[in-house]
Parts: sequence; C-alpha cells; structure tokens
Amino acid sequence: MNINKTKVMCRDNIAHITVHGCQVKCVSEYVYLGQTITLSKEGQEKEISRRIQLGWVAFRKLSDVLKGDIPLCLKRKVFDQCVLPTMTYGAETWTLTKKVVHRLKVAQRAMERAMLGLSLLDKIPNVEIRNRTGITDIVQRAAAPKWNWAGHICRREDGRWNRVILDWQPRTGRRSIGRPPARWRDDIVKAVGKNWMQLTSNRPRWRANEEALVQQWTEIG
Repeated sequence: MNINKTKVMCRDNIAHITVHGCQVKCVSEYVYLGQTITLSKEGQEKEISRRIQLGWVAFRKLSDVLKGDIPLCLKRKVFDQCVLPTMTYGAETWTLTKKVVHRLKVAQRAMERAMLGLSLLDKIPNVEIRNRTGITDIVQRAAAPKWNWAGHICRREDGRWNRVILDWQPRTGRRSIGRPPARWRDDIVKAVGKNWMQLTSNRPRWRANEEALVQQWTEIG
C-alpha cells in the first residue's frame, strides 16, 4: 500500500485514519485513473477544465508540428491522434450539457486557429476554419464513445454496479427546489426515447442510431 497515493474522501467529518503509523490524508477531490473524483456538484466542471488544460499541454508539446510550416494533412493526423484523445479521455462518463459542449468547442477552435496562424481579429467563420483543418469534431469524439459505452453496460448481465445504478431510484429524501441537474442518460433519452435501454439489445439498430446523439451536440455553436 502506497500511503502517498492513498487518500480518504467522505461527506461527513471523520477521525484521522492511520495505517501502520502513517496518517492517510483526507481530501475533497482526487485524481483516480486519470479522472478527477469529487463529492461536490462541481465535480464534472473541474474534470472538463482539467481535460481542456491537459489538451493545451499536449498541443504545446507538439507546437513545432501543429504550428509549423508543414502540410495540414499531417497536422490533422497529429491533432486527431495526440491532442483529441487527451481532451476526451473518460468522455464515456460525462454528462453532456450545452455548457460543457460550448467549452470544449471553444477550446478546439482556439487550437484550430493556432494551427492556421489565425486570430479572432481575422474574423474567419468557424465553418471555414473547420473546412481548412478538417480535424475531427471534439463533440463527436466525446459523444460516440458514450453511446457505445451505454450500449455495453446495458447489455451486461453480471450484476456490476455500472449496470445496476441505471435502474436505481432513491427511496428516501426529497428533491431540492429548482430545476433538477442534468443526468448522464438525458441526452441519450432525447436522442432515441425513454426505452433506450431496450434498444441496446439490438446491436445493429443501436449502432445505427449513434448519429442521433452526435448530431444533437454538433449542431450547438
């Protein structure tokens, strides 16, 4: 057990935990398996910010290629294979909202302008910039794996928690006043309806409907 990598997270205040004479640090958030884990409602916002930041780190490490005087076809391959995977790591678990999609698109557009040597002052339309770069849309890269992951967990029959939690309903407590927060499944329900879990059993049909999920987010500016 690595005491430096072991942390404690809990909603309630607890006494200090000691293992072999070493105190385990209590934290409010922690990076586990490459994702920010937190008990606060802002957990996903922090993870999205972290993904964008790491995307820029990857972009700057490859700036000699991405901002250099080389063919765009090579820049496109490097961006799609090195930067996009960094920015969308763990996207299967994201609750996609308009705010999240907008932040991701803004970051990608800024990178595209840097690849072309442009700035906002040039006032080049986003459509024109995308036509020039030809890179994969970041929202498409995030939504497609989520769709595949949704089908995968719904077809599970081994009782794992990621399948059980889809059917879970709280038995006690009352919902707080105001609009309920967006849920992980909301965009899937919007794309194919409330019976989406039944549709996953038909793999060809499920794959054919993937475009419906991607389309609703790629249309957002």
